[in-house]
Amino acid sequence: MGLTDKIVEIKRKRYTNNVKASCLSCGKDLKVNGKSVVNSNTTLKDNVNFNGMTIQGKGHVTIGSNFHSGIDCMMITDFHNYEGDAIPYDSTVISKEIIIDDNVWIGNRVIILGGVHIGEGAIIQAGSVVVSDIEKYAIAGGHPAKIFKYRDIDHYERLKSEGKFH
Repeated sequence: MGLTDKIVEIKRKRYTNNVKASCLSCGKDLKVNGKSVVNSNTTLKDNVNFNGMTIQGKGHVTIGSNFHSGIDCMMITDFHNYEGDAIPYDSTVISKEIIIDDNVWIGNRVIILGGVHIGEGAIIQAGSVVVSDIEKYAIAGGHPAKIFKYRDIDHYERLKSEGKFH
């Protein structure tokens, strides 16, 4: 193992330990390959893979097993109250939950806003902004993210039943 590989491994361990120390709970086999920050209301299931994730706000975030993210991804749970007693917004902070089911893959630079539920097996295209729920098995992308295709469900379920997870 060369010096560069050792440095990369040290960074991975530090990033992983920082996420474990910050989150509410963490399953087994967390892998954090890029600088990541989670809030204290984040629940991570098994085999979660971050390649650069920021979870901003105080809202609860649940991330299912076998989750994979690209680089520079963000989840934002808190919003300013624009319907309050001041313009453009008052001092009230509104927190909304984010739920991501098992086996979800999000590409590079995806933003997910509070109040969103992403269904099992969904894929979110790089650069997308997710502002509403994404169905199970859906492939979505854009600003705002829209479903444009679905996975081959039989193929997906066969791989899942065989335990073939990356």
